[in-house]
Amino acid sequence: MVSPHLGRSTRPAPLDIDPQPAPLDVDPRPEPGSFRDPANRVFHAGDDVLRALDRTAAAHWRALAASSFFPPLLAAGKVCGTEEVPTGSPWRELPTHSSSSDWATVLRHERVPFVSHPYEWSFAMLRDAALLHLEILRDAMAEGFTTKDGSAYNLQWRGTEPIFIDVGSFVPLRDGEPWAGYRQFCQTLLYPLMLGAHLGLAFQPWLRAQVDGISPEQMGPLFRGTRRLLPGVLTHVHLHGSVQRRSAATSTADVRAQLRDAGYTRELALATARGLEKLVRRLDHQPPSTHWVDYQQTCGYSGDDRAGKERFVVDALSCADRRRLVLDLGANDGRYARLAARHADYVVAVEQDPSVVDRLYRTLRGEGQRRVLPLVMDLADPSPGGGWRGIERASFAARAEADTVLALALVHHLAIGRNVPLPEVVDCLAGLVAPGGRLVVEFVHPEDPMAARLLANKPDGIFPDYRRDAFEALLAEHGIVEDRLELPSGTRTLYRVTLR
Repeated sequence: MVSPHLGRSTRPAPLDIDPQPAPLDVDPRPEPGSFRDPANRVFHAGDDVLRALDRTAAAHWRALAASSFFPPLLAAGKVCGTEEVPTGSPWRELPTHSSSSDWATVLRHERVPFVSHPYEWSFAMLRDAALLHLEILRDAMAEGFTTKDGSAYNLQWRGTEPIFIDVGSFVPLRDGEPWAGYRQFCQTLLYPLMLGAHLGLAFQPWLRAQVDGISPEQMGPLFRGTRRLLPGVLTHVHLHGSVQRRSAATSTADVRAQLRDAGYTRELALATARGLEKLVRRLDHQPPSTHWVDYQQTCGYSGDDRAGKERFVVDALSCADRRRLVLDLGANDGRYARLAARHADYVVAVEQDPSVVDRLYRTLRGEGQRRVLPLVMDLADPSPGGGWRGIERASFAARAEADTVLALALVHHLAIGRNVPLPEVVDCLAGLVAPGGRLVVEFVHPEDPMAARLLANKPDGIFPDYRRDAFEALLAEHGIVEDRLELPSGTRTLYRVTLR
């Protein structure tokens, strides 16, 4: 697992490791999502992301680094930038497990721009991540390696480029052994894709509910009758589930011995990876058209309103040093995320509708945009902490501390549409901004046609405090209102606030 904070670069350039670094001025802290594999552990030390390896894992790493397939993956940016920390570096002194000896070696990784979770991705994002995972597995198997994990959490993003981050997962491939990551791959990547491609269901709630993904037992009842004949279902759902049930009382060593006796070879393992890749390429899901897909055309802005709003946002982004991280909340088609990307190292564009995010991702990918990461998230129910002790997968609030937050045409949807008290909305938005950072926020007046439409479905008088003066007072509690603009329509006002 990689850190949720921004690094020095969003590109896979070689890491610059000083052979005589200064002593660490902070205590290394273990990454909460990296504890399940005792052979290696990820730590954070200041801005550095470090992976400690035991003796066996260190030997596997050196064989991997000397292989013919791994360096090209690094050079292409398909695997996160990784270098071994020199002997004598203070980075080599990392805490060990109570039952283990000292770590044999330490790696330093590139820091990804922003950590996201698979349940925050759109269908096309999940499929591209799955294809990268299988491409890397196929290349590894052809050179005598495999990966011991197959989880979607082993992948992250640089904009619209997926990147494999679990370097400690690579191990030598032995004859007679199936891919150890197959179950994880099915449960966190293949099955969610099948739900979308075959049934048109959104997979995000399923993955968010269970950190280990969707089990064959959960998939089976959904694919009975003629649905059993849909691509991949018989083999990877029903047969997989049957094999698991039959093998429940059998040890892993016994299963491996049975496979070797049956003639299972390295070539068959590679053929399985290629078959999975072919299947995933066939799976597709064209998101249905929704109200939010065409929102920019139906939201009622005049040409003058649009032009004034864009100028205000650009001025807010360009009036200070370059932004490291910008959050665009309620990003819709990414109009303002693209503007922000011209003035920021990285932009996370959050939108509730999976169809909108999928369309945005496909468009950004086609444009070659590498500074914008689109994510699926309901801001009235954002991603919580999950997994072991609720911290194995960090919440959105824990990951998001931005230099600038854009909250355009959002407040009325939360305050009126979702009945969130206005002070809570402002507290939430301010909480996502780093101290000294900026909030660029739009207030839609109660008499605006869009606000009036939302209010028409609510009891009279339910939102007495939804007023412009009350909103401005709340902003003043959190920072200094540096600039404001009432749009020509007279029913919407923009604010630029510097947080204390």
